[in-house]
Amino acid sequence: MIYFDNAATSWPKPEAVPAAMELFLRAHGANPGRSGHALSIQTGRIVFEARERVARLFGHGDPMSVVFTKNATEALNLALQGSLQPGHHVITSTMEHNSVLRPLRFLEGRGVTVTRVACAADGCLDPADVAQSITARTRLIVLSHASNVVGTLCPIAEIGRLTADREILFCVDAAQSAGAVPIDMATMGIDLLAFTGHKSLYGPQGTGGLCIGERARGRLRPLLHGGTGSMSDSDVHPDFLPDCFEAGTLNAVGLAGLAAGLEFVEERGLEAIRKHEAALTARLIAGLRAIPGVRILGTCDAGQQAAVVSFNVDGWSCSEVAQTIEDRAGICCRAGLHCAPLAHRQLGTFPEGTVRFSMGIFNTETEIATALGAVRELAVQPKGGGS
Repeated sequence: MIYFDNAATSWPKPEAVPAAMELFLRAHGANPGRSGHALSIQTGRIVFEARERVARLFGHGDPMSVVFTKNATEALNLALQGSLQPGHHVITSTMEHNSVLRPLRFLEGRGVTVTRVACAADGCLDPADVAQSITARTRLIVLSHASNVVGTLCPIAEIGRLTADREILFCVDAAQSAGAVPIDMATMGIDLLAFTGHKSLYGPQGTGGLCIGERARGRLRPLLHGGTGSMSDSDVHPDFLPDCFEAGTLNAVGLAGLAAGLEFVEERGLEAIRKHEAALTARLIAGLRAIPGVRILGTCDAGQQAAVVSFNVDGWSCSEVAQTIEDRAGICCRAGLHCAPLAHRQLGTFPEGTVRFSMGIFNTETEIATALGAVRELAVQPKGGGS
């Protein structure tokens, strides 16, 4: 089997990840921050280690303002619903995932105004178009760092500079870039960074979080209220980080696995990971471009995108392509709209969608060659022909 669906979730995981989760369940397993005994204290240390590793990876100075959620979607809802009120204006783009589009559509129905800046045909966003969309009522800009459809990287640092001297928060959806592309919140002007643990951080599903920068502190409302293990003498929810945004028992076993995944990324090094994935992406793009009847979407430049490549084959639906190459060559990929309908409208691939190959650190050049062979065989063959 060849696994090219890392944009959905990374697989396989580093061996240290399931090992850390098993060790937690066998040796620790207590509830962090709820008790004073040794097991609870040790679990609290594991959770704090995960906070420290997240903060270090993203150039974020304060581990206690790393808030854990079950995924990037929850983190984005916390950022959007927690900061926007009726009368506010928010700017986003046409390349966003439904994790941004749907909360904003919900908020539109409650008096928030949304501007969706159109991207170019290859998914690129011009910072000047964002600047022109800013009004006196703008309170937030929210953008994905890397498109989950075509991998195109957003000029985060340039857009971050637009908000530096304004009362505008900058929220970045790093679901596709965290652990794969370098991110420094301080130098890029990021106030809110939403990440997921189960993709390029190589942690388990059910983990993610929101890094809250200094400018954003005190400007978010919690999504949930409840037990935190702190201020147990009051029925008023805490107002300090991270407790104010972490009601209920944390997924501590998942965070043990996430800490191990983060350690794996640190040990490999972001530069080495980026170099490996960019090399695979470049080889895949070059090979697909050489196959007649194959149309690639996006920049076709591995230096300007994450390790995500979308394409279609003339005469075949994307779902037929995905099923056929799995049947013939054991290639696991994703076909369809990838939970990003506006992006596909922008790319001209709505409502059919595309075939998406997304690579990770464990993929190889041999797998790329096998995949290219499978696509080539399919492209030159009439649909329904052959074996």
